[in-house]
Amino acid sequence: MTSLPLAARARSAPRRLPVSLPRVRPELAALLVVAAGLNLWALERNGLANEYYSAAAQAMSSSWHAFLYGSFDAAGVMTVDKPPLALWVQALSVKLFGFHSLSLLVPQALMGVASVALVYDLVRRRSGRAGGFVAGLVLALTPISVAIARHNNPDALLVLCSVAALWCALRALEDGRTRWLVLAGACVGLGFEAKMAAALMVVPGIAAAYLWIAPRGRVVALRQLLAGGAALAVMGGAWAVLVALTPADARPWISGTSDNSILSLILGYNGFGRLGGQAGGPGGMGGGAVFGGEPGVFRLLGASLGGQDGWLLGFAVVAGVAMLAASRLRRADERSGWLIAVGGAFAITAVAFSAAEGIFHPYYVSLLAPFAAALVGAGAAQLAALGRAGRILAPAAVVAGLASELAVLNAAGGGLDALMPWIAGVTVLVAATLAVAETATVRKAALGVALAALLIAPVSWSLQTLGHAANGTFPAGGPASAFAVGPGGPGGRGGGMFGGDSALSEAIAYAGEHGGGTIAVSSQSSAASAVADGADVAALGGFSGRESEVSVAWLADRVADGTIRWVVTDGQGGGMPNDDRTGSAAVMTAVVETCTPVASVDSLYDCSGAAAALAAA
Repeated sequence: MTSLPLAARARSAPRRLPVSLPRVRPELAALLVVAAGLNLWALERNGLANEYYSAAAQAMSSSWHAFLYGSFDAAGVMTVDKPPLALWVQALSVKLFGFHSLSLLVPQALMGVASVALVYDLVRRRSGRAGGFVAGLVLALTPISVAIARHNNPDALLVLCSVAALWCALRALEDGRTRWLVLAGACVGLGFEAKMAAALMVVPGIAAAYLWIAPRGRVVALRQLLAGGAALAVMGGAWAVLVALTPADARPWISGTSDNSILSLILGYNGFGRLGGQAGGPGGMGGGAVFGGEPGVFRLLGASLGGQDGWLLGFAVVAGVAMLAASRLRRADERSGWLIAVGGAFAITAVAFSAAEGIFHPYYVSLLAPFAAALVGAGAAQLAALGRAGRILAPAAVVAGLASELAVLNAAGGGLDALMPWIAGVTVLVAATLAVAETATVRKAALGVALAALLIAPVSWSLQTLGHAANGTFPAGGPASAFAVGPGGPGGRGGGMFGGDSALSEAIAYAGEHGGGTIAVSSQSSAASAVADGADVAALGGFSGRESEVSVAWLADRVADGTIRWVVTDGQGGGMPNDDRTGSAAVMTAVVETCTPVASVDSLYDCSGAAAALAAA
C-alpha cells in the first residue's frame, strides 16, 4: 500500500478547531438562567422606564448629529446631563428594532446578566467554583441589581464596565501582561463615558493592588499602570475632547452647566458636586434627606438604601477581614492582590456613598452591589477553609450578616416580620455550629445554610420588584412602596415634581399647522413625553429647568440659524427647595419681552424674525 505524501495526508486529515470550546459549568449556567429570568420577566411592564432617557434615545436614533453629541432632542439644542455611551446602546437598538419598551430595556437586562457572569468568574479564579457561585447568586438576587437591569438609566452599563475592569486587572495580576491593564483602563474609560466620575471608584484599588504585587517588578508595574491610565484617558476622554473641540454654535448646549463647558459637567454636576453638595441637590434640604437618607456611617443600612443593597453588608465586611487575616497581604499570596483590588473598590464606594452630600439617589448603590457580592462569595470560601481562626471569624460573619439584615428590615420594612424570628434562629444556630466545627465539610455546610437563610429577605424583595412597574426616574428594588422614594412618588423626579407644560400639546398642534419648527420649553422633564412621541420639542434649562443657564445671546443665535422658532414660557421648573439657580428664567423673560405671542395658545411665542431683538435684550 502506497502511503500518501505528508502534505497530502495533512490535507486529508480532519480539521480541528484551533481552540477548544470552554466547558460549560453547570453552576454558571444556573446563575445565568436565574439572572436572565429576573431581569427579563414581564419586562415590558416597565414601559419606557425613565422617559427622560427614552426620549433622548428616540431623538438620537433619528439624527446622527444628535446621536454623536448625546442630544436630548433631535434638533440638537441641548444634551442630556450624562455622557452618551449608555444612550448610544439604546439608540442603536431603537434603530434596529423600533422605538418600544423592549428595544430600550432588553440591552440593559443583558448587561445585568453579563455582570453576574463576570462576578462569578472574578471570584472563581481566586476562590473556586463554590465561591464564584455564591458571589454570582448574591449579585443576581440583590434587589437594586434586578431593578437597575430592568431600567434604562446608565447604571447597568456603569456596573458592567466597572466589574469588567476588575476582571481584567485580576488577569494582569495573574500573568503580569500589560495588555490586561490596558483593557482594564479601557473598561474604566467606557464606564466614564456612561456616568463620568462614578466609574473611577475602582481605579485606586486596582492601582494599589498592582503596585503592591508587581508581578514583573515595581518599575515595570509603574510603566504598565501608566499604559492603563493612558487607555483610560483616551477611551474616557474621547467624547469630552470631541465636544470641547467642536465650536459651541455647532453642537448642543451641555446640560447641567451654566457655561456650556464639558469640564463643568465632568468636575461639577457629575463630579465633586455629587460628593460635596451642589445647588438643587438634596443637601439643600438637610444632608440628602430627600433621596438617599442622611449621610453617615449607617446610611447604607437606612430606609432609602438598606433594602436595595444592605442585606449582606455585615457578612461582606467580616468576610473581607477574614481574607485579610488569612493572606496578611503578603505579596506571594495570590489572595492579596485580589483583596486589595476588590476590597478597595468596595471600601471606596461604600465610604463615598455614605458621605456624599450632593444629589444622591438610592439606585446609585447598584455600583456597590457587585463588590459586596464578590466579598461575600470569596469570603465564604475563605471562612470555610480557615482552621482555628475560622471558629471566630465564621460565626462573626454570620452574626454580622444577621445584624445588617435586621437593621435593614427595621428601617425599610418589607413585610417579612413573621419570617425574621425563624431566620434569626437559624443563623444563630449556625453561628454556634461554626464556633465548634472542626472540619471544612461541616463549615461549608453550615455557611451554606446561613447564606441561604440570609438570602430569603433579598430574594423576597427581588421577586417583588417584578410585581409592579418600575417606570420613572428612580428605579428601586422591592415592594411598590420602596419604589416610591422621594417626592412625587414613583418616578420621583418626573414632570409632576417640577411642573410640566400644560400648553405644550396645543403648541405642538399649532406649530404643525403654521410652518412647523422646533418648540422650546423650559425643562427637559416636561418635554420628555413629547420628544418620546417624536415631536420637534427641545428644552432650554436642563432637566428641571434650573440646571442649564443658557444666555439670551445663545438663544438669539439659535433663532437666527433656524434651530428654534417657537417657545412655550410656562412651567419654568420648580427645582428643589432652596434651589436658587437661574436656569432658563432669563431667556424666558427675554422671549416674553421680544417675541410675538400666539393669541390662541396660552404661553406660546413665535420668535421668527426676533433674533436681533433677542440679541439686544
